Amino acid sequence: MHDYLKEYGGAERVLLALHEIWPEAPIYTIFCQKGSSADKAFEKVRVIESWFGKLPFCDKLISLFRFLLPIIWKSFDFNPSAGGYDLVISSASWAITKGFALRQAQDKVKEICYCHTPPRYLYGYETSRNWKKHWYVRFYALIVNHFMRMYDYNQAQKVTYFIANSREVAGRIKKFYRRESVVINPPVDIPEKVKNQISNIKIKDYYLTGGRLEAAKNFDLIIKACNRLKLPLKIYGSGTQENYLKSISGPTIEFLGRVSDEKKFNLMAESKAFIVMAKDEDFGITPVEAMASGAPVIAYRGGGYQETVLEGKTGVFVEEATAESLMGVLRDWGDLGKKIRREDCRKQAEKFSKERFKKEIINFVEKNAGIT
Repeated sequence: MHDYLKEYGGAERVLLALHEIWPEAPIYTIFCQKGSSADKAFEKVRVIESWFGKLPFCDKLISLFRFLLPIIWKSFDFNPSAGGYDLVISSASWAITKGFALRQAQDKVKEICYCHTPPRYLYGYETSRNWKKHWYVRFYALIVNHFMRMYDYNQAQKVTYFIANSREVAGRIKKFYRRESVVINPPVDIPEKVKNQISNIKIKDYYLTGGRLEAAKNFDLIIKACNRLKLPLKIYGSGTQENYLKSISGPTIEFLGRVSDEKKFNLMAESKAFIVMAKDEDFGITPVEAMASGAPVIAYRGGGYQETVLEGKTGVFVEEATAESLMGVLRDWGDLGKKIRREDCRKQAEKFSKERFKKEIINFVEKNAGIT
């Protein structure tokens, strides 16, 4: 089970790794947007959409009609007596994709929920869209989200086992669901072909950031800091904030749009440092990708970044999520960067390999669900 297939991001990489472990298992989801990066990544996989996925503009309607989530998920039947499954693995973040375990004596379905985070919009965390901008949206959300929080909590109590993608998320699961969880970090891998290309690459005079260009990632702070210091900054990716970010960018800022994985890793390897400034990052895959490329990381001291970046060894932390605080680090980067060995960055990233992820998942499933 997965929220929906629209973009190929960190959650979808986890889903693909899970599918590689059990290639015969189908993926159930709300919808799969045809022609999207996620659709292409799972084109050879048996994907089963809900009835909602057959509606026109379903990708744009799902947020507005989030109150339909209980009906959407209930339309899938996993009962073993109905030819269903003994184990369901849910990949959950936005769409309350959890609570599929059945505890009746005749239909014992276990569920392992890999939780990327409890829904951020339900628990006060910043989201990709500024839904608080208009009063009527706030009023709608106030009513709907109240009931969705109750639904989310109740569904969480039906989960047999929780796996959190970070200690940060494990804390949220404990706080909001009153449930314990095991931490298994997401897989972060660089293809061997790319590893060979970046092993002897030359560092160029620019900083790098990128990913989904959304408000919660605080790219505007990075741009403002580099604007004021007149530092070269390259930004890859796209998103709802792209036009705004371009409008506040000076002559030293370069937007690259969407790039291939190979291009992304080469950009990281050639950069002076990779910068991330999201305040409450669930885990944060891009800093680990940067370290795998040998690039040191400049990160806000918060969320999952604190679990992956080794201060003074693979990166440096920014104390406040402000342009001024980041500027302080960038001014001193000439001295700070000299203390970081690129080989140490690569070694740290190896702790988050796909092979490690698969091994930990398989061991967990065999131990707790008795399925090989």
